[in-house]
Amino acid sequence: MTLKATYQPHILRFRFAAGTSRGVMHTHQVYYLKVCGLSRPEAVGWGEAAPLPGLSLDALPDFEAKIAQLCTRLEGQKGPETTEEVFEFAAQYVPPSLPALRFALETALLDALQGGQQQLFRNAFSEGKQSLPINGLVWMGKPEFMQAQIEEKLAAGFHCLKLKIGAMDFEQELRLLAQIRQGFGPEQITLRVDANGAFAPSEALARLQRLSEYALHSIEQPIAPGQWEAMARLCAVSPVPIALDEELIGVEEREEKSRLLGVIKPAFIITKPTLLGGIRATQAWIAEAEHLGIGWWMTSALESNIGLNAIAQFTAQYSVSLPQGLGTGNLYHNNIASPLTLKGENLWYNPEEQWRMDNEQWI
Repeated sequence: MTLKATYQPHILRFRFAAGTSRGVMHTHQVYYLKVCGLSRPEAVGWGEAAPLPGLSLDALPDFEAKIAQLCTRLEGQKGPETTEEVFEFAAQYVPPSLPALRFALETALLDALQGGQQQLFRNAFSEGKQSLPINGLVWMGKPEFMQAQIEEKLAAGFHCLKLKIGAMDFEQELRLLAQIRQGFGPEQITLRVDANGAFAPSEALARLQRLSEYALHSIEQPIAPGQWEAMARLCAVSPVPIALDEELIGVEEREEKSRLLGVIKPAFIITKPTLLGGIRATQAWIAEAEHLGIGWWMTSALESNIGLNAIAQFTAQYSVSLPQGLGTGNLYHNNIASPLTLKGENLWYNPEEQWRMDNEQWI
């Protein structure tokens, strides 16, 4: 059999104005890559390319043209026959400069190879026997909007909250943290914050010292990426453990990954396959982090359920205990109906439920 490939654009619509330090999002343009011609003729594999504007390397005006070109190149080719060959094949057809597209191709091929039922990895999670712990994400917005999200997450049973900070008045953000801590100590609720690089290096340490008053688990990317020496100095003295996020984007060679982590020495790294270049690239980051004794957790990058499912099943290949950033399945009005289910602070996969990849719901 030989490969056939097509793609389907889809505009995801947020249920609310999703605010970050880079701006507010109302919609998210994604593309579904569809491949067949691997394990058996009727097995169709789906992958998702969901570059984030202002963040992804491949959030480019001609991204759709890149997908169309890939589909043309794949047509009639002999596809991979093993999981290992999938990663080699994807690296051959998609350059590192298109990380979201490589992730889409890797996962579409894995899906087709396994029979086309979105069972990319066989493990306790994909078999519905084990859940993944996740954090409750609180988006930026007016104080009352953020407070409502916090109350909703606590009522749902979350024990780990992640707050986006850096866009509002810093004093307001501190007051929100203080309100949480007045009702819940660190033994009851774990607090993470994500600054998305919003702090200036000159003010970062002073802000970290003030944030430390609220017994935070960690802060993601306090200053903008690309400032290795400044970030290394912060990591060495920060009273709040620092996790690298955007810092990892665009670092492709394994030697460079090792050098970055060795220089900066963060407490944690945040791995996002869509931004880092797919499954194989993310595996390399995790291996380097574990070798250096650096913690990690996985986070989705606002993909729909197709991408989220692939990331969750991949995460379940590891023995994880920290809450993961995989609670994005309920963000959209028009997500893909899937077997993914959020029960409190746990993400489950129900293999008895069906995927619906029909166009009727994409409106």
